[in-house]
Amino acid sequence: MSESIQITDSAQEYLAELLEKQNVEGIGVRIFITQPGTPYAETCLAYCRPGEEEPTDEILDLPKLKVYLDTHSVPFLEEATVDFNADRMGGQLTIKAPNAKMPKVNADSPLEDRINYILYSEINPGLAAHGGEIKLVQLTEEQVAVLQFGGGCQGCSAVDLTLKDGVEKTLMERIPELTGVRDVTDHTDTTNAYYS
Repeated sequence: MSESIQITDSAQEYLAELLEKQNVEGIGVRIFITQPGTPYAETCLAYCRPGEEEPTDEILDLPKLKVYLDTHSVPFLEEATVDFNADRMGGQLTIKAPNAKMPKVNADSPLEDRINYILYSEINPGLAAHGGEIKLVQLTEEQVAVLQFGGGCQGCSAVDLTLKDGVEKTLMERIPELTGVRDVTDHTDTTNAYYS
């Protein structure tokens, strides 16, 4: 059982009422963080109907409701608080997750997290001067990182040099498991330009 997140009594009451209104047997809530450990982290709370939970979710069995925590997000939900403040307008549910944006990465972290960490902590700050940033789009089964260049990098003829020299070199040095780096936008539009 994860003690990482605190859901106040008022928040539990409020969520339980919301769930009751849904009129779905066995419905709970799921808490997850998108892009955890990055400056873009967003903590999300969603309805979770039976079957919508992930098999790896951690389950908090609270007296009035079930809360599913995305296992990937759990380390980032340390010290998080879900609270409900009633007011005349009905009130507001707040989620404070002070660690959502903190990179928590070590050698055992999933590859995606480690790639993101290097992108956000080392590579993007350097690109920011040019108005560019790089995101990890996916990690293929062959352990190739597919990256998306945003902002000033897009359609830039120097991007192949940047990608090949800087980013790929950095990532491959830091993460030996990676077999390669690809660019999702493919600036040349020649098929498999990356491999020529």
